[in-house]
Amino acid sequence: MILTGLALGAALGAVMQRGRFCVTGMLRDIFLQRSWRGFTALLIVISVHAVGLAALTSAGIIAPEYSDLAPVAVVVGGVLFGLGIVLAGGCASGTWYRSAEGLVGSWIALGAYALSAAAMKSGALRGLNEALHAPTLPLRSLPQSLGVSPWWFALALGGLTAALARRYLAAEKPVATLRRQSWRRPLHLYAAAVIVGLLGVLAWPLSAATGRNDGLGITTPSSNALRYLVTGDAECVDWGVMLVLGLFLGAFAAAKATGEFRVRVPDATTACRAVLGGLAMGVGASLAGGCTVGNGMVQTSLFTYQGWLALLFIALGVGLGTRLWLRPAAPRLAGQESVRPVRPVRPGEPGEPAAQARGEGAAAVPVLPAVPSVGGLISLGGAVPERRDQPGGGVATLAPGRYHLDTFGAVCPFPLIEAKEAMRRLAPGEELVIDFDCTQATDSIPRWAAEDGHEVVEFTERGEAGWSITVRKGA
Repeated sequence: MILTGLALGAALGAVMQRGRFCVTGMLRDIFLQRSWRGFTALLIVISVHAVGLAALTSAGIIAPEYSDLAPVAVVVGGVLFGLGIVLAGGCASGTWYRSAEGLVGSWIALGAYALSAAAMKSGALRGLNEALHAPTLPLRSLPQSLGVSPWWFALALGGLTAALARRYLAAEKPVATLRRQSWRRPLHLYAAAVIVGLLGVLAWPLSAATGRNDGLGITTPSSNALRYLVTGDAECVDWGVMLVLGLFLGAFAAAKATGEFRVRVPDATTACRAVLGGLAMGVGASLAGGCTVGNGMVQTSLFTYQGWLALLFIALGVGLGTRLWLRPAAPRLAGQESVRPVRPVRPGEPGEPAAQARGEGAAAVPVLPAVPSVGGLISLGGAVPERRDQPGGGVATLAPGRYHLDTFGAVCPFPLIEAKEAMRRLAPGEELVIDFDCTQATDSIPRWAAEDGHEVVEFTERGEAGWSITVRKGA
């Protein structure tokens, strides 16, 4: 019966990968983009989940269990988890499916996440976990406190979410997309959210049938998977472990089939951030009683105090992390330590500027020996002057009025951050060629261009999991 977890996880992984579904980005965009569009997708998941769980509970098919609120653990854990997912570049489920896309940085974060979660639940940090969970309040769920049916909350939230979704869908501008077969195109975020919500509903009876009275969850299954690898204890392998393994396999199949899988090794800075972020994620999720899935999707749909309080403080942690760490990279001076050396780009390979591939422009991207780069950005070897013919910020000149930004190796959201900073320095009508290998940027960059009034001149694939987009600045 636990194999149903593998099947459902595979479906979940494929949907998340094709929908670029990442709760980190949804929360981060509130602070970085001042947009609630992504958060509305999370509300769609919660609403679908809430209606489904209310129906299953009313029918007597499932009997969710509730626990008293541990406010200190939830608040501290929520903030830590929020900070961690900013550093790691993805939430718990996002880290699993990005690992399946070949991001070695996500592999590192995933290992650190599972390790620290295991330490909190059954290892060296168990005492800390229990101590912070000791102070509790007799608060379990809002429907229980008010003595009303959860249907009232489910329907009210569903109505609010439907209104928000309609508003954002009506305001959407046409977004440039890659020329692909229909089955290779990404899912709309809101469509993916509906499917994730439905899969979350289905998870409850399937999981309960194996004796695990719970729905979707990532933290405890990740911890159990690591414990099995270390101890060989077969009792660690349950429906939840099958779920996360299926999530990885489904995301890998989706990425491989659509040309979005390629092993990508991070630089030292990104790797260190992944370790620290993963450790914070495991500690934070264990304290808070769940991650952005267990708390942000499941407990919120049950309208527990824990779920909504955890989601609030995860969001605050994301906001703090965004303010601290998500800034455009400053160009370095020649002679400083290089993160990734600049090298010539061979024709036809990922990273080749569009103009160079077509033989256009006055010159190719300047290739300067021993010139450092930061976060995938070409540095021209000195402090870049603020002048119109050289935008600066790590941008290389292709031709008059045409510039190149290399963000290969930069993880989400840095390709978008650097693109926005570079575009800010251009004059209307000038073009920026952006090369990137971040899957999420295939949606975020053209969407930003549409919303800010820029024109996408060209959008092409550059080999496996590599893309180039040319954006002309609007007036």
